[in-house]
Amino acid sequence: MIQGTVGVVGCGQMGTGIIEVAARAGLKVVAVKLTGNAQDAAARVAKSLDRGVQKGKMTAPERDEAMARITFTNELAALSECELVIESAVEDANQKRRLFTEIEAVLAPSAVLTTNTSSLRLSAFDDVLARPGQFLGLHFFNPVQLMSLVEVGPTKATVPAATEIARAFVAKIGKTPVQVADSPGYVVNRLLVPYILHAIETLEGGIASAEEIDTAMKLGCGHPMGPLAIADLIGLDVVFAMAKTLHTELNDTRYRAPSLLRRLMLAGHLGRKAGKGIYDYSGETPVVNASIGQASIPPSFARTASR
Repeated sequence: MIQGTVGVVGCGQMGTGIIEVAARAGLKVVAVKLTGNAQDAAARVAKSLDRGVQKGKMTAPERDEAMARITFTNELAALSECELVIESAVEDANQKRRLFTEIEAVLAPSAVLTTNTSSLRLSAFDDVLARPGQFLGLHFFNPVQLMSLVEVGPTKATVPAATEIARAFVAKIGKTPVQVADSPGYVVNRLLVPYILHAIETLEGGIASAEEIDTAMKLGCGHPMGPLAIADLIGLDVVFAMAKTLHTELNDTRYRAPSLLRRLMLAGHLGRKAGKGIYDYSGETPVVNASIGQASIPPSFARTASR
């Protein structure tokens, strides 16, 4: 059981969500922002907690107590007292290799290092880890505050005690752990990414409008959200990155990014966080992005994206 301090490295959308749920569960959290002002991350967490108070999900004193449990910093050295650390930085294998080495250098020998990736093969990092037995995957879902699943992915080198610490942490923060093998995509993204990509291809092929595709999957399959709305929520850049990595790792054409996804990426239409993606979120109610179907893909970008 986690009793002390947990660390989160990376303060993007996923990282700040993990920071928030851990602090709300009563844990002390060291939040490391790798670039920029750490107080920017503090402001995002505070804003999210304020929304929780406004919606009646917590009291103002509970909000203040949660914020008081979090230390925001730019220094990895602040992780030295952590029992468990979750890396949630950029989805790039080479950057993660460097980062894991730097994190391990400041951790106690008994500390558990986890990563929020699901698209990269964890065993590929064994050669840079000083303690591969203390390393595993801990994959959260967006938005972290609402989604109850966490995929727990030990490698063949992970010792059982490290897995149990990770599972206990997941239970402590009120989530449900599902243990999976070390394989790119685990369970959810192996199934979800082709589903989203095929929905985008279906839209691009003119089979139905975006609203009709999403409505069909909600009413026909009982899904709470349609695949195109999910893509915008995740972020089209994240969908693209997962697709590209899984296509490379698994050599499976189901993960090849459609041209429409590439075009939206190039235009900076990345989904909800950018105000536009497949849908346009500038008004009170989302509508289909008017630019869909209006531009071609630069050949240089298409070649780069499909590698």
